[in-house]
Amino acid sequence: MHNILVSDPISAEGIAALTNRTDLSVDVQTNLSPADLLGVIGKYDALIVRSQTKVTKEIIEAGSQLKVIGRAGVGVDNIDLDAATEKGIIVVNAPDGNTMSTAEHTFAMLMSLSRHIPQAYKSTVEGNWDRKSFKGVELNRKTLGIVGMGRIGTEVSKRAKAFNMDIISYDPFLTEERAEKIGVRKGSLQDIYKEADYITVHTPLTKETHHLIDLEAFQQMKQGVRLINCARGGIIDEDALVEAIDRGIVAGAAIDVFEQEPPERHPLLKRSQVIATPHLGASTEEAQTYVAKDVSEEILHILNNESFKNAVNMPQVPADVRKALEPYYLLGEKIGEMAIQLIQEPPHKVTLTYAGELTDYETESLTRTILKGLLRYHLGSKVNVVNATYMAKSYDLSYSVEYSSSSLDFTNLISVRIETKNETRTLSGTLLSGYGPRIIKIDDYSIDVAPTDHLLYIQHLDTKGMIGHVGTALGEQDINIATMQVGRKDRGGDAIMMITVDKPLPKQVRDQLEAMEHIRSIKEIQLS
Repeated sequence: MHNILVSDPISAEGIAALTNRTDLSVDVQTNLSPADLLGVIGKYDALIVRSQTKVTKEIIEAGSQLKVIGRAGVGVDNIDLDAATEKGIIVVNAPDGNTMSTAEHTFAMLMSLSRHIPQAYKSTVEGNWDRKSFKGVELNRKTLGIVGMGRIGTEVSKRAKAFNMDIISYDPFLTEERAEKIGVRKGSLQDIYKEADYITVHTPLTKETHHLIDLEAFQQMKQGVRLINCARGGIIDEDALVEAIDRGIVAGAAIDVFEQEPPERHPLLKRSQVIATPHLGASTEEAQTYVAKDVSEEILHILNNESFKNAVNMPQVPADVRKALEPYYLLGEKIGEMAIQLIQEPPHKVTLTYAGELTDYETESLTRTILKGLLRYHLGSKVNVVNATYMAKSYDLSYSVEYSSSSLDFTNLISVRIETKNETRTLSGTLLSGYGPRIIKIDDYSIDVAPTDHLLYIQHLDTKGMIGHVGTALGEQDINIATMQVGRKDRGGDAIMMITVDKPLPKQVRDQLEAMEHIRSIKEIQLS
């Protein structure tokens, strides 16, 4: 008999999979104080919460029988993940339960924006009968640009097709094959800006997607474009959106999420072209039931020693293996994060190779860490070491692990080979005693660089003066160079520079470097 405590208000239908079983004892106590919870938690095998209960380190330590903590929702900020991991307690959430509700809310916002429904309603209930002021536009035969083709973006595309819309989509993991399967056109962000009558965003909020749609992006868009954001506040630069509306670039915007919530005296709310809702994407009865069902099913799997997919903390690893691999986790994550930024197309295959002393250990946890770094750059915090393999498969990204006797004379070596439709890139790193993680090879070029926050990767022709030209250009713009590594295969042939700088490059500096003779390409690499 397993004992389960539900300490926050949760849909009864959602936890029916638990309450209907005779081999489980489920207690619903939603008004427990922290002290009360601390006093009773010791007898429970599982705890289910939403956002009200704070699952602190003290509560976790008092949960002597706890095997799993379930969060009926996405965020787990109210749970001490480190304390749970240290005690070997699995924490699961429900990242997919709000897919349909958010997709439907997006489409409701899209239609309301097109036909001025909120404004027309307000005018009508105020006693007006004003038809001329609220002339709308049809969705039929319009182009919808979808930025982010995960579950929600895909569901939005299905509904848009039913309205006879032409759909162009961008996602860093969207291949031509998957786009064809879904029934959308694959394009770049610039293609979307150029063609779309409507743009909706469905990406996580990461360093890469923060202010993804800024003033420069608006300047590339069609006159009269309409935008929808039911994903995360901060993906669209709100100040730039205000300016784009005032300049007539944007005909309307439907916003469910803001950078600061609630948005106090926000200038967007003063524009008649804007409709807004208070973060309602997941606020349906069904969504709340679905997240409870998802968490209940995960808890059942865990209590029955069956496979599960939505854990958000480190899987259990034997103590001796974890101690041996612990120093390599940071190296592996940084290699994955760097490798994904080297490619220009969606990846379809990743090969991880371990050499040297790493061949003596079971490296599954290290593999998950590398995949997390690789995927998290684009997909954000929803990727973790437990669900990394599941997330890779959900984006049709295959991976394999190999062990090699060749370690390039290093005591340990991790290599990541990442393949796209038209290119293959390889990144290798090692852990040097006293120096920490080092990247020692990119493709066929040998280098030696620490994977720090801001890196500049330059492919160029090996010719006299290149180092000086690049260094001068950066220095003139007050960009400090911490380290610079160069690599070449043949004198006078192709070469690379890997430069560590103190801050991201301003656009004018990047443009200046790209315009230099003999420079083939420049890539800024940002590491978390």
